[in-house]
Amino acid sequence: MDLLNTLVDKGLRREPLSRAEALAVLGTSDDELLDVVAAAGKVRRHWFGRRVKLNYLVNLKSGLCPEDCSYCSQRLGSTAGILKYTWLKPHEASEAAVAGLAGGAKRVCLVASGRGPTDRDVDRVSDTIKAIKDGNEGVEVCACLGLLSDGQAERLREAGADAYNHNLNTSEATYGEITTTHTYADRVDTVQKAHAAGLSACSGLIAGMGESDEDLVDVVFSLRELDPDSVPVNFLIPFEGTPLAKEWNLTPQRCLRILAMVRFVCPDIEVRIAGGREVHLRTMQPLALHLANSIFLGDYLTSEGQAGKADLEMIADAGFEVEGTDQVTLPRHRGTAAAGEGCGSAESAGCGSHAGGGCGSHAEEGAGAGAGCGSHAGGGVCGSADRAPAPAAATPVGEARTDLVAVRRRGAGTDLAPNA
Repeated sequence: MDLLNTLVDKGLRREPLSRAEALAVLGTSDDELLDVVAAAGKVRRHWFGRRVKLNYLVNLKSGLCPEDCSYCSQRLGSTAGILKYTWLKPHEASEAAVAGLAGGAKRVCLVASGRGPTDRDVDRVSDTIKAIKDGNEGVEVCACLGLLSDGQAERLREAGADAYNHNLNTSEATYGEITTTHTYADRVDTVQKAHAAGLSACSGLIAGMGESDEDLVDVVFSLRELDPDSVPVNFLIPFEGTPLAKEWNLTPQRCLRILAMVRFVCPDIEVRIAGGREVHLRTMQPLALHLANSIFLGDYLTSEGQAGKADLEMIADAGFEVEGTDQVTLPRHRGTAAAGEGCGSAESAGCGSHAGGGCGSHAEEGAGAGAGCGSHAGGGVCGSADRAPAPAAATPVGEARTDLVAVRRRGAGTDLAPNA
């Protein structure tokens, strides 16, 4: 396809795509899918080789969020049966982080539900950052705490934070349809505050909330303008008990096209597959590694993810390698905003479900975690070693699939060992 040859050339030269070209990627057919993956894979390998960066989420405070983000299991009014607990102590968070680092994670994403941190919360998280860094040489720490007030990003940077995650989630035009307790502009402001403080900015999106192709392109172009080091791509995890519980709009093929579009638009930026990959990509997850250069290891904020051992086997079987702490994630020309890398949205999420902002920020929970940090992160899903594989067929729109979403019952906030 002439289009794909053009997009590869632009990606290798870091030349911006047009909106029409980005929309064309999303509009390709299933028959063209492998060609799209192969083309975007050339761009991914040019800038990131075959390295896969592993990120690990620690949910510092779960549930009881005053924000009304429709995708989030921790939202105001959610009846999802998730774990609910207040702040972990620094040593508890550090112990949780060690499990992920032992599994190969390079970055720890510290996520807390809520609109945004108080100054006391920033002190608490600062102590946690120091506890993690004192015991683990070379670890990167990303914070995802929601909307930041003036001076808070600087304080986190002084405490040793490398990055800050806060997802945009969706287009500005449709943002008011998923959240009413804060604005799209609030999120942009927090990403800019992180940038200004010298933190590596991490900001991503949630796909699968009923948005159009135009909405997806809008948010990715907006992210490109913000110039984050990392873009977590979360796939909505429709938690029962949330307004979007029946939004099962994604297929594995759709997810791959979205990741390819993000890679072409952001060729030299860390693209992270955050919350929801196990639910929506399922057996096609290895193909996604040809598009993204970063994933979350193990569980998400409020939902289970694939077993950490299975993640490592998948990476190796697909011909990729885990990025080491002695390797720099971003291409040299991007410089090092903080200690050098982009964060990671997830829960639905980024970091996470949120591979993205916290509740209130929690751009991820529900999205899949998030995560990307963040809200990362949201939710992960099933895919544990003892769980039957998900069916390959797409879920009919409007039907709930409680069998694909498993609430996290281990790790942070419990007495059980974490999944890493």
